[in-house]
Amino acid sequence: MNRTVNQKTAATAELSDGYTERTTENSHAFSPNTETEKELEVVLNSASEGIWICDGEARVLKVNPASEWLNNIKATDVIGRTMPDLLEEKLIDKSVTIEVLKSRERFEMLQTTRDGRKLSVTGIPVYDSDGRLFRVVVIEQDITEIHLLTRRLEEKEALTGRYRDQINELQRAELESGRIVAKSICFVNCIQQAIKVSGVDSTVMLLGESGSGKGVIADLIHRNSSRAKEPMVKVNCGAIPETLVESELFGYEKGAFTGASHRKIGKFEQVNDGTIFLDEIGDMSLSTQAKILRVLQEGCLERLGGDQTIKVDVRIIAATNQNLEKEIEAGRFREDLYYRIKVVTITLPPLRFRKQDIAELIDYFFEKHAITFNKQGLSISPQAVEKMKNYHWPGNIRELENIIKRAIVLCKGNVVTEDLVVEEFQPVAEADVNLIRADFGGANFDELVKKFEGRLYDELIAQTEKTLIEQVLQYTGGNQVQAANILGVSRVMLRERIEKYHIKKQIIIQ
Repeated sequence: MNRTVNQKTAATAELSDGYTERTTENSHAFSPNTETEKELEVVLNSASEGIWICDGEARVLKVNPASEWLNNIKATDVIGRTMPDLLEEKLIDKSVTIEVLKSRERFEMLQTTRDGRKLSVTGIPVYDSDGRLFRVVVIEQDITEIHLLTRRLEEKEALTGRYRDQINELQRAELESGRIVAKSICFVNCIQQAIKVSGVDSTVMLLGESGSGKGVIADLIHRNSSRAKEPMVKVNCGAIPETLVESELFGYEKGAFTGASHRKIGKFEQVNDGTIFLDEIGDMSLSTQAKILRVLQEGCLERLGGDQTIKVDVRIIAATNQNLEKEIEAGRFREDLYYRIKVVTITLPPLRFRKQDIAELIDYFFEKHAITFNKQGLSISPQAVEKMKNYHWPGNIRELENIIKRAIVLCKGNVVTEDLVVEEFQPVAEADVNLIRADFGGANFDELVKKFEGRLYDELIAQTEKTLIEQVLQYTGGNQVQAANILGVSRVMLRERIEKYHIKKQIIIQ
């Protein structure tokens, strides 16, 4: 209740010795008014707030029904008694009336009732025309639910803080282990997301270009999950012939087909209680997709040629470099499976967005493969490193590793020079030209001129703006605040462009 209402309640409170209030500018004066007393009695009894009225000696004169209920007391047990007496008998734990009489000012405090309720209590002094403090009106409000919510929020914030510290510690451990190379913000964000989701036993979708490190992130999720002690298997769905995918995943019974001379256990059974990584899931046939969906929905499968239902408990991490939404539109991917595997999505940035990581990745792969090919004394020239840092890397990390392996193998001296790597790729300038000439819907640049004649400038500007926003969002891991800062635009403008171009927002785990 606000101050005005509290004062109004105090100003109209019924007083036991037959006085009611008459307000002047600077004081409270009182005169008898029997009719008003009756009206005020009705107001007090119907008020939802608890109301006490005490005299200048802290003696209780009036307690309304709401206060009886809030404090679990009876008015007859407290009226006529002083607040010190009630404190001594522990009928109340604190007295705002005593504080008001001491300070001669309005006073507020929190009070706990005998049955654990939390009350916000306000004491208001009432003066007569001679300036004598002869009444204290006390207003009580039940804030038990608010108090509980505040405590829960504090506990949740403390838990969130501990969880955040654990995630940061795991992140540091992963980076220090040497298993993952990451300094760029965009890839560090991916690591943070992966560690967060590792503790939640849900399916995960990893999106990114071929060779961008989806398998590494899948390893990270499994390694930090509750299934870490159980097996993990990786299946490249695009590398297995379509006729063999189902038998690889679900197994088969003896005699299921020509050449099936024995029973074979599939990957899902092999990894029961563990994790299966389905790379390039977009290459699966619709019939295999239906069986994957059944595993997700019902936790069971049947081997080829068998009729026994087998229960399995497997966490699925899926990955693809395809646009599955377009595959759904084309009828090549099941929409229901798409939404079952897309519980959490992590989008991995291509290597060209990770310029800060390239030099460290070069050192890592160079040291690794120099040992592999017994060329530990080999070094790499700064010019070669600089060339690789400025390359566009359409093949991402896999291409980087292969180029370094090839350079080590072909090197005749003690230093891998620029010429050993430069012949493997085109310079960035040419790659950028190809990007500028990138088409819409598969048309080449000449066809674009014909298609958008008269409005080509607007189309190119719109497409460039859309691509730039998508790339920056991918760079920041979907963080729109960071993206807006990098672009130098307001968050409102960024959101407008996201809606205008129907840009799919990144999914972030807070």
